[in-house]
Amino acid sequence: MDPIQIPPVDLALVAPLLTVTAWALVLLLVDAFVIPDERKKLTGYLALAGLAVSAVVALPLWNVSGSTFSDMVVLDRYSLTLTWLFLLIGALTMVMALDYLPRHEIEQGEFYPLIMFAVAAMILLVQATDLVVMFLAIELLSLTLYVLTGFAYPRVTSEEAAMKYLVMGAFAAGFFVYGIALVYGATGTTNLATIGAQLAAKPFVLNEHVLLMAGAALLLITFGFKVALVPFHMWVPDVYEGSPTPVAAFMSVGTKAAALAALLRILTTALPLAYAFWLPVLSVLAAVTMLVGNLGALTQTNVKRMLAYSSVGHAGYVLLSVIVATERGAEAFLFYMLAYALTNLGAFAVVVALEQRGESVWSLDDFSGLFQRQPWLALAMAIFMFSLAGVPPTAGFIAKFYVFTAAYEGGLGWLAFIGLLTSAFAIYFYLRVVMRMFLREPQREIEPALNGGLRTNITFAAVLTLLIGVLPMPIVSLVERSLIALGS
Repeated sequence: MDPIQIPPVDLALVAPLLTVTAWALVLLLVDAFVIPDERKKLTGYLALAGLAVSAVVALPLWNVSGSTFSDMVVLDRYSLTLTWLFLLIGALTMVMALDYLPRHEIEQGEFYPLIMFAVAAMILLVQATDLVVMFLAIELLSLTLYVLTGFAYPRVTSEEAAMKYLVMGAFAAGFFVYGIALVYGATGTTNLATIGAQLAAKPFVLNEHVLLMAGAALLLITFGFKVALVPFHMWVPDVYEGSPTPVAAFMSVGTKAAALAALLRILTTALPLAYAFWLPVLSVLAAVTMLVGNLGALTQTNVKRMLAYSSVGHAGYVLLSVIVATERGAEAFLFYMLAYALTNLGAFAVVVALEQRGESVWSLDDFSGLFQRQPWLALAMAIFMFSLAGVPPTAGFIAKFYVFTAAYEGGLGWLAFIGLLTSAFAIYFYLRVVMRMFLREPQREIEPALNGGLRTNITFAAVLTLLIGVLPMPIVSLVERSLIALGS
């Protein structure tokens, strides 16, 4: 009997992932046995240090590419750029939580390692080139988010949100497993490159690949749930409203970026020859999501629920960038995700600053007269609202212009038109917040809770949102260099 051959493993290709994971594991022990209960912020600072170290570890890998674990995990500039984005999202979320958790009397040191595990899961998801590894990454991400969603125990709304997310998430995971089974039954493999090679061996005929496309459809259902595409979005308003606000912010950007980045890799690596068959499906999903998300936000008087519906609408815009990316390069996708991450995290950070202990909802009227009480905070929120609406000169305007232009030039002018139309709807509900802040009298006295970290967080996001809108070319150049080898 021949000895079992263990495939070579290059740990350098997963160094950022290993750094985040190992740091989180050690931090759990340090928090439990070393850090006293009254100093749990120290756990947060150590977690921020871990994310910073992981970002530094990733720097020497910029010119490195390759695969490991039997071609199930890949390192390229695409995954590396997204890794830095996830680390940034995790860091901004932790800074929000440093003051939020003790103010709401839910401070537990486990929060920060859980965020790190979620970041690690997102990194693994974008590095995965095998459906089984993608499933493991999705489940790790889901498990951490279930716990984080219910972190505000014993607040009933938080526990209810966690249960809703758990039930829906488990249901979606079943679709993913069944989809993997069908894809494996059709191709005999779960490796994306191998599936793509099989399809490239002869002309693609739908009648000969019904099982494969059925499996791909089931995979899409899971991604649709994670990204909050219509009609898989119904959980979003309730879960975002019940979750601790930093968790809702993290979910609104991190999960979208990771899931759509993985979907983009599937489309460009495994199913590029099936473009004509999945294009209509994704186009309809993008159009309906843009319409339903923005129209749903129009009726909201609760800022947190408005941002939840807004995130559904932006899921449609990001999906449009993915559709365009499969034919024209993924620059629009990466640029949009960076702009959206900064803008949405900044908007949620303002909500965190205004929330008082025990409050889980926010009325639009609570923003009335904010400019008179906190001019700097109102200006920052106005920047974020204008950016989400796509008003120049903000990063959101450049991102939407980038996506809509690429869609029009790619023959998807009708989708670009729907994007423009829904953006016009969105201006109304974003401007409602701005008008209340600047043109209304205060409805009640609210003293914002602004510590140094949260103030830095909001300032950082606001400045970059404006800076990218005024000087977008350095970021455009970076994302172009990030995507040379995607799909090759």
